[in-house]
Amino acid sequence: MNTKAPIVLAVDTSDLNTAINWVKATEGVVEVYKLGLEFFLTFGGDGVRAITDQTDSAIFLDLKLHDIPHTVSGAARAISSLRPKYLTVHASGGSAMIAAAVEAVPSTHVTGVTILTSLSESDVAAIGFSANALESAVGLAKLAVSSGARAIVCSPLEILAIRSALGDATTIITPGVRPADSATSDDQTRTMTPREAIDRGANLVVIGRPITSAWSDGASAMRERALAIGAQIL
Repeated sequence: MNTKAPIVLAVDTSDLNTAINWVKATEGVVEVYKLGLEFFLTFGGDGVRAITDQTDSAIFLDLKLHDIPHTVSGAARAISSLRPKYLTVHASGGSAMIAAAVEAVPSTHVTGVTILTSLSESDVAAIGFSANALESAVGLAKLAVSSGARAIVCSPLEILAIRSALGDATTIITPGVRPADSATSDDQTRTMTPREAIDRGANLVVIGRPITSAWSDGASAMRERALAIGAQIL
C-alpha cells in the first residue's frame, strides 16, 4: 500500500510514551491521529506537542467543546498554538457557538459532532430530540456547516443522508466502524465496516482497538495490522 489509508487512529492510552510509539509505528499508514478528552486532560498541550514534535502527524483533537460561545471561543484559542487539523465541537451547541470556534481557530477544521455513535434510537428520544437519530444528525450537520464548520462527525448510518444534504465539500468523519474480523465494540451501537462507510461517502473512519490491540505483539505487528485494515478500505 503506497498511500495512507483514510483512517483516524484513536490514540486511547493513559501512557504518553505508548501514545508516541503508536504514532511512530503507524506513520505513513494512517492519515490522522485522534487525541481525545482523557488524553488532553491527562497530558495537556505538552502531550500533544510531544507527539507532533517527534512525529510528522496530523492531529484530530477530539475535545467536543460545548458551552456558551464566549467560553468555546476562549477554549479554542487556548489550543490554537497546537495547530490541530481537526477540532470537535458539539453541533447541538448552536450556530453562535460553532461560529465562535471557527473564528477562534481559522486554520483548523472545526468539526461538528452530530449524534454520538453510543446512542440508540431510544437514547436519542430520551435526551429530548424530537426527530429520530437520522433526521437529527442531518439537521445538526446542516447547522454546523452553515455556521462555518468544515467537517462533520456522524455514525455510519447517517453518512448517505448527510452527504446528500451537504454535497462533497464537507469532510465526513465516521466512528462506529469495525473491520469484519474484529470483535464488536461495547460502547458503539450503530456500526458497519470501514469499507462500507467509505463507500457511502465518508472521507475518514475512526479506528482504535482493532489496530492498537496489536501493540501487545510489538510495533511491527501493529503496523502490519494497520496496513491490513487499510488494504481492506483501499
